[in-house]
Amino acid sequence: MHLHDFWYLLIAVLWTGYFFLEGFDFGIGVLTRTLARDRTERRVLINTIGPVWDANEVWLITAGAATFAAFPDWYATLFSGFYLPLLAILVCLILRGVAFEYRHKRPEERWQRNWEQVIFWCSLLPAFLWGVAFANLVRGVPIGPDKNFTGSVLDLLGPYALLGGLFTLVLFTFHGAVFAALKTVGEIRHRARAQARWYGLAAGVLGVAFLVWTQIQSGNGRSLPALGVAVAALAAALVCNRLGREGWAFTCSGLVVVAAFAMLFLALFPDVMPSTTDPRWSLTVGNAASSPYTLKIMTWVAGLMTPVVIGYQAWTYWVFRQRIGTQHIPAQHAPDASGAQRVPAGH
Repeated sequence: MHLHDFWYLLIAVLWTGYFFLEGFDFGIGVLTRTLARDRTERRVLINTIGPVWDANEVWLITAGAATFAAFPDWYATLFSGFYLPLLAILVCLILRGVAFEYRHKRPEERWQRNWEQVIFWCSLLPAFLWGVAFANLVRGVPIGPDKNFTGSVLDLLGPYALLGGLFTLVLFTFHGAVFAALKTVGEIRHRARAQARWYGLAAGVLGVAFLVWTQIQSGNGRSLPALGVAVAALAAALVCNRLGREGWAFTCSGLVVVAAFAMLFLALFPDVMPSTTDPRWSLTVGNAASSPYTLKIMTWVAGLMTPVVIGYQAWTYWVFRQRIGTQHIPAQHAPDASGAQRVPAGH
């Protein structure tokens, strides 16, 4: 395996890991409006991701930095061509983080309600736009002989891309509902399981349509098994959710996310950005990569630091593994989403 192939694989793992973790974050944000019935329940949902949401976003920073260093031409064309949707995602992530931190700073109902709206919309929009972006990445975009994007934002809004956006939005919301059932107690836990069933069925319909379209349009022998894994994992997640096996349901819903994005990366390889103008102008792992020396240095750094980052994040999830419910939420002035532990050990 060449180093540029290895780094393509590693970048695929980083992006997939980001969507596995940030996916249920986005889902929880959407569920603050569709699942929670009052402000206390919204606080419960927000507190389920309070200690981990910012660590989950580290995967996005790492994936973007790795893409920039390992494939600078890919990074340049991607971030210039997809400038507006990626800028919208960035603004949403900034506002969402501010909302988590500032929502509880004042007790006024209007203040908290406004920040809750920010959490909802700034979770929903990125969940949709990431699907649009990756669908366009696989389908291909207009690229000229100088490796520059030659289209407009309207070229990114075709039926296939919009279907991809709807699929990731519903899939992440399903992933979040399963996570909510895993992390809560009481009535909200049962309602999360009920909503997970409907979101899972919707994700199945959209997922089959989008992934089959992907396989027909861009797929190959490598991507077909991933399609089968995604479908089987979704069925298993729905069964486990119905039986109340929330841990297994979350594992399977996460596997759906992993398999779906693995299929996209497998269908894309060896291209990194296909050109719809002329296939000869497509960016590939070969012509978009950095020098072998650069990739070699990056490999040593990644080998040393990646286990540390993964180990620290796994430890964080273990520390904040307790379930919470409305009985754990004080009436007023409760700090939430700041990263501090809210549930005493043993509750």
